[in-house]
Amino acid sequence: MDVIDTYVENQQQRFLEDLIAWLRIPSISTLPSHRPHIEEAARWLRDHLHALGFQAEIIPTEGHPLVYAEHGKDQGKPTVLMYGHYDVQPPDPLEKWRTPPFEPVIEEGYVYARGASDDKGQALIPIHATETLLRTSGALPVHVKVLVEGEEEIGSPNIGSSLRAHREMLKADVALVCDTAMFAKDLPTLVTGLRGLLYTEVEVEGASRDLHSGQYGGAAPNPLNALAKILSGLVNRKGRVTIPGFYTRVKPPAPEERRMWASLPFREDAYLQELGVDAAPGEEGFTVLERRWVRPTLDVHGISGGFTGEGIKTVIPARATAKISMRLVPDQDPEEIARRFARKVHRLAPPGVRVQVRVLASGRPVVVDPAHPALRAAARALEETFRRPPVLIREGGSIPVVSHFQEILGIPSVLMGFGLPDDNLHAPNERFSLANFYSGIRAVARFLLHLAEVLPR
Repeated sequence: MDVIDTYVENQQQRFLEDLIAWLRIPSISTLPSHRPHIEEAARWLRDHLHALGFQAEIIPTEGHPLVYAEHGKDQGKPTVLMYGHYDVQPPDPLEKWRTPPFEPVIEEGYVYARGASDDKGQALIPIHATETLLRTSGALPVHVKVLVEGEEEIGSPNIGSSLRAHREMLKADVALVCDTAMFAKDLPTLVTGLRGLLYTEVEVEGASRDLHSGQYGGAAPNPLNALAKILSGLVNRKGRVTIPGFYTRVKPPAPEERRMWASLPFREDAYLQELGVDAAPGEEGFTVLERRWVRPTLDVHGISGGFTGEGIKTVIPARATAKISMRLVPDQDPEEIARRFARKVHRLAPPGVRVQVRVLASGRPVVVDPAHPALRAAARALEETFRRPPVLIREGGSIPVVSHFQEILGIPSVLMGFGLPDDNLHAPNERFSLANFYSGIRAVARFLLHLAEVLPR
């Protein structure tokens, strides 16, 4: 074993204790009652970075604070900006958890807790990697900056303005993001593309008050009926979104990408079995992986209005709403799609109702050039750690900050995550593989060494 492997092996228990301490803090960003825990989690990370020799501080935003840290001021070294987030999703439904979500438990090589994989466990990986290099060689091969936010789980509403406000401080050559997953166990993975997001709310109003369906049914507008008509008209039977111009800018993947994906260990029958369904509906003419990674989608996430309690209440509601998102792919523009979506919704609305369309969050799709020197350095580090070359994939999810890094700071991102597909992100019994936790530390330490070799000084 080299010095990196030896150090990580000797420090495994302490690294795990650090993770457990951070996981115990219920830093749920979407619930105002957890604001004290958000601040506690930020302070914990700042103090941890300070103890490692970083200049660390908490930066206020209009929402939850950022944690920023920097090690060294050597302008002769390339600079890497390491990103993560310390906020987590709510643990609901609590009754589905086998153990309390904020009391971490170790079972069969996994740590179980909310935030274990998304993203506290992964956010600690590059921090422990810098410690490993500092303790084994006395210095870092690159200039390291750390940026950890507390709003990723609510769409990162303030990250763009924060990057603009602190553009000079955050200048770097490349960003490192450990907030993705490996395609399969023991299969190192680099993500070269992320879908963008357009998240909307459609509100339909009818009469000025709720109405008795016996007295007014058939002669008054029903916002729920109208909303159902709107929703049913947004996607056709072939799985195609019906918004005019929705696919105009869609850029297909390169043939070599498709060939690599075809060689991945993926079986549709196993995928269906894992989901507990007997079909994978979606856009006709594309594989499951293509539909998940490089095709745009439209999904309804929630509908509210009227009476939903037990028993009977024959009411025509005055108002109904739906949450609708679109996952976007290169080169779709969220602002353009939002305008087209709003026009389509208004055209689908029947007479007698008033419709409002609100954009709640958006983010651009991102593609990273796999030939970039930083990605080659990452691929080399992963192969040295896992003893096999990484696969290059895209992901269907969105990480808003990645597009901001590209647009505001002008830097690419290395998306090198160590989660697994069955980590139960956003669901009960979230977990993170300890083997991947420690391997990730080794891989990122090697990545920083190789990055110093390939980026210009």
